[in-house]
Amino acid sequence: MRYSSEERRYAIAGILIPCISQPWVVTCAVLSVTHHTRMKTRISILHWTPRILCILAILFISLFALDSFGPGQPLGQQILAFLIHLIPSFVLLALLILAWYREYLGGWIFLLIGLGFSPIIFLHNFRMNHSEWMSLGIVLMITFPFVLVGILFILSHYYKKRHESGG
Repeated sequence: MRYSSEERRYAIAGILIPCISQPWVVTCAVLSVTHHTRMKTRISILHWTPRILCILAILFISLFALDSFGPGQPLGQQILAFLIHLIPSFVLLALLILAWYREYLGGWIFLLIGLGFSPIIFLHNFRMNHSEWMSLGIVLMITFPFVLVGILFILSHYYKKRHESGG
């Protein structure tokens, strides 16, 4: 379909006149698109951060299973001990899968795991090394990531819920 030069001029004028006479319309549209993009980015960051952090924390916990390998034991017995030492990692992985789809529930579970195991790990390490600061550091390395993961999963749940409701 071909337009005459007069029709093109009116079409351009029809687009430009509202923009010139009401520049706030364009500004509002641009701000709305920018706000929407920022919201999606925040939701994406809040969606992926607890998941990636939890995977890294589980991998860190899994490193402790490597102490089952050593000289003087048959390989089959060492592999069995290794798998037994990985049981906490498998449990945490199952909880991560739960939290992946049910952020609110998974967040509370990770928060309770992190807070619940903190005194146990502190007391165990304090009995071994008799140093409060070293025990506190070990607690922060082992349980704090799971507390943080729990908080981030809960925040992600609420942020997505608020964004879906238009708030």
